[in-house]
Amino acid sequence: MSFLEVIRGDGPVVLGMPHTGTWLPGDMRDALNDRGRELTDTDWHIDRLYNGLLDDVTVVRTAVHRYAIDVNRPPDGASLYPGQNTTGLVPLTDFDGQPIWDRTPDAAEVERRRALWHAPYHAALAAELARVRARHGLAVLYDCHSIRSEIPHLFKGVLPDFNIGTNGGTTCAPALQAAVARVCREAEGYDTVVNGRFRGGWTTRHHGRPAEGLHAIQMELAQRSYMTEAPPWTWNEGRATRLRAVLARVLAAIGRFALDSKNIHLQ
Repeated sequence: MSFLEVIRGDGPVVLGMPHTGTWLPGDMRDALNDRGRELTDTDWHIDRLYNGLLDDVTVVRTAVHRYAIDVNRPPDGASLYPGQNTTGLVPLTDFDGQPIWDRTPDAAEVERRRALWHAPYHAALAAELARVRARHGLAVLYDCHSIRSEIPHLFKGVLPDFNIGTNGGTTCAPALQAAVARVCREAEGYDTVVNGRFRGGWTTRHHGRPAEGLHAIQMELAQRSYMTEAPPWTWNEGRATRLRAVLARVLAAIGRFALDSKNIHLQ
């Protein structure tokens, strides 16, 4: 099977989807323990949630599950959040801190997976961002994520609905961060944080270079906003429809930012 899906659009926005996949090779699935095979930490339904919300958008998605290789982690395995609980390039535990492998992959296997899946995913993202920037003078990477609302091993309390990450404002223009945050904060019944517990993963930090016309922003959604946060991880039509309306406004705001920036560049 092809693990990489690229849908090309003509607009300035690229959607990254690193954690929606549930595919694992048979031998890798067999190496997981019973807990690991539940695939609990999937970003469930994210591709469905964003489908059709923005015309002419480019999508880069991997079908490989994050337990095989987490393409949103640095390729050298360094922690994104030093001093805090997190998971690695090839996770050894789930988000609850529980082991997920019966047969733990060794360093050689980690490197094999990095070369096989991590590097091509980011090469595809880079290529699409370069293509979009060449057409529009800039490109915006919107990295799509979701997570359970309550995971004591990773954070205290209940996660806000919208968790916007720009690594402290370094991965995109201030106007873009402000536009996305404004839409989220104006949406009734939701709460929002910017650069809180989730400040943007390696994808955002690596590809976001606003001085070069490459803007990146991560959106980590609390899964309660559109689904049931327990097996079988059911899509909730009412919640999802309401959330999709807000996300459509978010993406429209990003599109306006890109158009305004392009017009300024052309003047």
